[in-house]
Amino acid sequence: MKKSERLNQEMIFLKGKNSFQLKDLMEQFGISKRTAIRDVQELESMGLALYTEQGRGGSYQLLQQNLLVPIYFSEAEIQAIFFAIKALDLVSSTPFDKSYPQIRKKLFETLPQNQQINVEKILEVVNYHHVSPINKVENLTDLLESILHSKVISLTYTQFTNQKMTLQIFDLFYRNGLWFCNAVNMEDEKWGVFRCDYMKEIKKTSLPYKPYSKDEMNQFLTIYENEYPDIKFKCKLTSYGKELFLKRHYPNMRLEIENNESFIVGSYNNEHLDYMIQYLVSLGKHVEVLSPKELKESYLSELRLILQSYS
Repeated sequence: MKKSERLNQEMIFLKGKNSFQLKDLMEQFGISKRTAIRDVQELESMGLALYTEQGRGGSYQLLQQNLLVPIYFSEAEIQAIFFAIKALDLVSSTPFDKSYPQIRKKLFETLPQNQQINVEKILEVVNYHHVSPINKVENLTDLLESILHSKVISLTYTQFTNQKMTLQIFDLFYRNGLWFCNAVNMEDEKWGVFRCDYMKEIKKTSLPYKPYSKDEMNQFLTIYENEYPDIKFKCKLTSYGKELFLKRHYPNMRLEIENNESFIVGSYNNEHLDYMIQYLVSLGKHVEVLSPKELKESYLSELRLILQSYS
C-alpha cells in the first residue's frame, strides 16, 4: 500500500475514536513502530487533533471535531472530482442548499497553483453534456427532509388539476431533465411515481397517518414492480434503435437479444399507456411494435395524428 493511501486509511480508521495506541496502527496496517510514529506525526500535520497521554501503555487522545477529516488525493483523483462536479453544473435544482459551482470554487481555492492550472486545462477540453432541468424545482430540500425523517406530507399535485394528496416519499431520482420521486399515497395505500415540479404547498400532514418503516416501503415497491405493470409488451429494434434504447429507457423495460436481433420487452399499466406511446414515437422508424395489439393500435393512431398535422 502506498504511503498516501495508508495515511488516508489511517484517517478513516481513527475517525470517531476517542483514543488509540501505536500498536493499533501497527496491527491494523502491518507497519513497524517507527513507521507508526512517523505516520502519527504526518496525520497531526494534516490536521488530526490529538495529544499524548503519558504513562505505561500511553496513548494518543483525539479531540473531536466537526470538520471534514483531511484526505490526500492523487492528481488523477483531483481531476476526476472536478470533472464530476462540472458534470453536475446543469442540474440547477438539487436537494442541497449549496450549488455545485460554489462547491467547486471552494475546493479549487484549496489547491496549489500548479494543480489549479492542470484542473483548468482539463475542464477546458473535457465536457459532459446531458439534459438540463426542464423546470426548476424549489421543494427538493423539503422532500429529502421528509424521506430522511420518515414524515408523511400533504401537498397539492398540479399535473392535471390541483389535487390534494397525502404521501410518504421513498426516494428522489433525476431522469431526462426532470426530478421524480417514488411514494406511497396514504389515502389508498398505492405506490406511485410523481413529478416533483408538480408538487406545491408541501407541509407535514396534520392527519393521523402512521409513517411506514423502510422495510414496509420496500414491500410496497416490490408489489408495485411485480404486480402493477401487468401488460406485457415486445418491440423490435433496428441497430440504431438499440443505441437509442441504451441512451434512454425506463425501469419497466429491458433489452433482449434473440438470433442477433434486438427487442425491447417489459410490462406497463394502462395508466401509463400514453407515456409508452410517446417513448416509442421518439424512436422513430427504428422501432416496430409487435405486441400487445392494443399498444400497436395506439401507437399507429398516434402516428396518424402526427401525419394529419402535415396535411
